[in-house]
Amino acid sequence: MSFFTSPQEVRELLATTGYLADEATATSVFLAERLGKPLLLEGPAGVGKTELAKAVATITGSGLIRLQCYEGLDEARALYEWNYPKQLLRIQAANRGNTDGSWNAVHDDIFTNEFLLERPLLAAIRSEDPTVLLIDETDKADLEVEGLMLEVLSDFQISIPELGTVTATRIPIVIVTSNASRELSEALKRRCLYLYISYPSIEHEKDILLTRVPDLEEGLAQQIAATIAAIRDLDLKKAPSISESIDWAHTLIALGAKDINAELVEATLGVVLKHVDDQELARAELKLA
Repeated sequence: MSFFTSPQEVRELLATTGYLADEATATSVFLAERLGKPLLLEGPAGVGKTELAKAVATITGSGLIRLQCYEGLDEARALYEWNYPKQLLRIQAANRGNTDGSWNAVHDDIFTNEFLLERPLLAAIRSEDPTVLLIDETDKADLEVEGLMLEVLSDFQISIPELGTVTATRIPIVIVTSNASRELSEALKRRCLYLYISYPSIEHEKDILLTRVPDLEEGLAQQIAATIAAIRDLDLKKAPSISESIDWAHTLIALGAKDINAELVEATLGVVLKHVDDQELARAELKLA
């Protein structure tokens, strides 16, 4: 059973959550769900990749299972691990009074679901309810971790040597995100649909601001979007994200601002730029100094 009848329906449903998707994004979500293929979202931090996964979970009435990737992530944190303390207690209880110390009699007993600790990938595969699996910031994980994901992304299954192969009874919607800090493997990309999400145009960002900040006047929204676009064009360590644009809009409303001027930008620059070098560059280029 499919959740959507068309990309246009996806776009309309996403809008009800406050996520304003363009045609390419709505089409990619539609195809990912209809074809049962993972969707790889790549682009700079803060363009709404993670928020898209959350919005898709909302409009499909699905649970969201998130695997947050980081350097050092391993199989035990991504797939599953055994509850070793509980296994040891079972062995000790079974062998109490056993003079030869053998634990072979309980070997099969301790490698069962009772002792299995689900991590995000296995939890998503075993879920019987509608699920969106978000594999977030994949580029932060080591290359080896991608190998752990391939079986999930291609066959929606996980092989557990002691139990056999666990296959999804209900295929989750899988969204993989990357901030493009490193190149992902071709094997991973081959298994996914691909969409690059860049920063929105000034007009699109204005619409996002008006949707997410209801008290914002259209003229001020236009000025915020244009100023943010000018700041992003600078050679920054970290360009302001959409969420920081929204924070800035809330800030300006709190200050009672009706228009943006150099003094106001100077006073609130820390809301959108979090590196002192970026602030100094913005002051110089935007003629705030």
